[in-house]
Amino acid sequence: MKKTLGTLLVAGLTLAASAGALADNLKLYAAAGVKSPVERMAADYEKSSGQKITLIFDTAGGAQERFLADPQATFLITGATRINSSIKNGELKNGAVTVVGDTVGGFAAPPGAPKPDISTTEKFKAALLGAKRIVFSDPARGATVGLHFMKVIEAMGIKDEILKKATLAPDGLVTMQLVLDGKADLAVTQLSEIVQANPEALVGPFPPEYDLSTTYSLWLHNEAPASAKAFAKLITSPAERAKLESYGLRPPK
Repeated sequence: MKKTLGTLLVAGLTLAASAGALADNLKLYAAAGVKSPVERMAADYEKSSGQKITLIFDTAGGAQERFLADPQATFLITGATRINSSIKNGELKNGAVTVVGDTVGGFAAPPGAPKPDISTTEKFKAALLGAKRIVFSDPARGATVGLHFMKVIEAMGIKDEILKKATLAPDGLVTMQLVLDGKADLAVTQLSEIVQANPEALVGPFPPEYDLSTTYSLWLHNEAPASAKAFAKLITSPAERAKLESYGLRPPK
């Protein structure tokens, strides 16, 4: 009896070890603007397949840089223009690109606080100058909205005034945390990040003159394992795309 139990135990451990060895090491680098839906999809996929996916979120530029520097990386989700540029210059080779969804840049305020009117360029400028503390993601780290916002305040001739009272966050997730904690009067980031953090914080998009639209795409190597291709197919399936709007992302047309 003892021998039988011992044999079964060894067999069980061997099977467990084999299953672990057979599991693919999948690693996804993604822009923070898709954090919530990607986390949910990864959890659903792991539950149904047993395949774990390591998720790393950063700014659009930061995610791309870290992906390119990691030989173990599997997927990349970032701005479509960044992916297309990397394909043209040879940084990304032998892969397939699929559009995930679109979002727009915009503004957030602490929930419960008065929300400024930013519907026109004049009102938008007044709101920026009237805010005591503004936070946005660091352009130097490749933040899409941060780079755009710097161009906007420079074009409006208020760059120096805004930067004197600005905090640069490492990414949109921290940007939102700061405004939700009441440490900023206005936060500038992707609408998808605002909605995913707290819909009540949403102020609105940039006024039409300074509108910013970002398309997120997924890049996957052609020789990626079947488990990776299955997850990529899940992310871009009609059923999942239909759920994107609840996360502040518009399904591709």
